[in-house]
Order: sequence, then structure tokens, then C-alpha cells
Amino acid sequence: MPRRRPFIVALLCVCTAFASACGPAQSGETKSPEAVTSIPRLSDVDVSGAAKDLSGEINLDLGADEPTPIVEDPAQSLPVTVKDSQGSRVTVKTAERVLALDQYGTLAQITYELGLGDALVGRDLSTQFTQAKDLPLVTHNGHELNGEAILDLSPDLIITDTSLGPWDVIEQVRDAGVPVVVVDSARNLDNIADLVGQVASALGVTDTGTALAKRTADEVAAVRAVIDEKAPSSVQDKLRTVFLYVRGQSGVYYMFGQDSGADSLISATGAYDVSEEIGWKGMKPLNDEGLVAAQPDAIIMMTKGLESAGGVDGLLERYPSLANTPAGSNRRFITMPDSQILSFGPRSADVLNALAVAMYAPESLR
Repeated sequence: MPRRRPFIVALLCVCTAFASACGPAQSGETKSPEAVTSIPRLSDVDVSGAAKDLSGEINLDLGADEPTPIVEDPAQSLPVTVKDSQGSRVTVKTAERVLALDQYGTLAQITYELGLGDALVGRDLSTQFTQAKDLPLVTHNGHELNGEAILDLSPDLIITDTSLGPWDVIEQVRDAGVPVVVVDSARNLDNIADLVGQVASALGVTDTGTALAKRTADEVAAVRAVIDEKAPSSVQDKLRTVFLYVRGQSGVYYMFGQDSGADSLISATGAYDVSEEIGWKGMKPLNDEGLVAAQPDAIIMMTKGLESAGGVDGLLERYPSLANTPAGSNRRFITMPDSQILSFGPRSADVLNALAVAMYAPESLR
């Protein structure tokens, strides 16, 4: 394992430990408002001149998209030997039966957009895009890897990170002779190109990976340019924003801070990331003191996370101090499915656009 595990990896290990809480909504949970799936481009809508005064919950969902390969049937240069993120040298002889598995479905999405979707033989729970929906699942109880299901598919390559467990399953498939390439588990807007490159190298399509990384970066840059134009420019007018990670059934309540990945997401939407101001580093258990110090205008969460807490009312009941923040009093909660919001892959531009529309032009979603 790497010597320094990024904060986001620690979060994913928390989620793996409570895998049942990361799966479908369970009985007793409060459903979120109906998801908004028709999301306009920020460039096409009028934004509010008083973003801090807006109110109401918004549940976003990008839907099960149909990703577009950067090329069709790319030429693969195999065999190839790569050094993965754990320092292991892995030789990939063929990549005709591939499993690309992680917490958010990002690795399968990248594989498909590299033009190698036909090589995918199974999927994780978070891989929901249209072309992959009929592939057999190799995870159960949420995000737990199933060794038997994996080996039954006879993969000749597995690309994964450390976000899924138990790790014994990875060792099991390695012992069975299946090459496993472990890519970086860190997820943020700054390392998307590196992640695409790692996947592309393992698949023997390095040049195609370079092209996909550029396309993704260009799309993100275009959205950020619109956000810079339309979002409040002065610090005092920016939405003070925090990201909460919650799994209510397991009593997991965290606020994400600096170097968590969520901080880069918040800043990219033109909002004010409160974590640096209050010295909130990484991921730490949520407490009333942190909420009072943060005084957020808006709170971003995963959809199922807010549902597991009993919705906004349940969260306010557990943390009464939240009601005394602008976000709590205005019920300013923006949610998005777990598989989308922190995926930091080819859909990053769409995630940023959706969040920005919800922050600055919510009337366009109603």
C-alpha cells in the first residue's frame, strides 16, 4: 500500500466498512425530493443576483448517460508492463475481458470512453451508464467485491483502486493468475488526466488516453469559464459551502475539508470552500462546533446520504445547531447520486454545471 493514503481513500474505507449503508435506500429512510434530470447549461440561464438569499432543497441526477468513446476500436499495444500506484510491476498480456471497478464507476466509464467498452465483462454497483447496465454485477451488499462472481467471468485484467473491499478478494484473484492494476484512489479535479492515463496505460492505449484526458480537461475548462463569468466574484457574495458525507444507519456523519476532493469541487463551482477558513482538514466527524464555525449558506451531499439521515428534518434533529446556519434555516441542500458527485472522471464537466445551476439558477430547475 502507498505510504500516504489520501483522505478520500480513508473515506472510501469507511464506506466499505459500512457497505450495507452504501447500497440502496433502506426502509425508514426519508426520500429526497423528486430528482431533477433535465439540467440546462449554465450559459443558457439567468442567474440570481442574490445567491445567498435563495432557499429550498434540490436533488440533482445526471441520469444513466451514454458515454461517447474518444475513438472507435483503438489499436492496443500489448503486452505492456506497468508500475501501478502501489509500486507493483504488472504485465498485461491481453485485455479482452476486463473488469474496471471502483466506488464511483469512474474506471468503467473511462474504459468505455477509451473505446474499449466491448472488453468490459462485468460491473460494480456504481457503473450505471446505459451501455453497461446489463453487465453482471461483481459487487454485493453495496460495494463489497465478490471473488466468486469475479472469477466466474474469467477476466484477463482487473483495473481497480483501494475504494472497494475486502482486499482479500483482490489477493484471491491475483493468486488465481489474474493481472490486477491498482490505480490512484485520490479523486479531485486536478488528477483526472493522471487517472485516465493510468487506465489507458494498463489497456495499452496510451495515446488514446492522452486524447481523452484533453477532451475532459477542455470540457471542464469550458464550464469553469462560464462559472467564473456568472458566479459572484467577491468573497462576501460567494456561497459559503460545505460537503457532508452521511450514512445515517451506521452513525457515520462527516464533514469534508481540505484535500478531501470535495474542496476542489466546491471551489470549481465558484462557491466559497469554508474548510480552509475554519481549519477543517481531510474528513472529520461532524460536530456542532464545526457547523457553527462554518455557517454555511449551502450544503452539498450525496442523495442517499441525506435520505439515510432522515432527510433535512432528520439531520436538523440530530444537529440542532444546523438550524441556526443560513443553509439550515433556508433548507439549502443540494444532493446528487453517490456514483456521480465525487466521481471525478469524464463526467466532471456535467457535475460542475449541474451544481452551479442549482447554486445560482435554481428556478431553472423547477
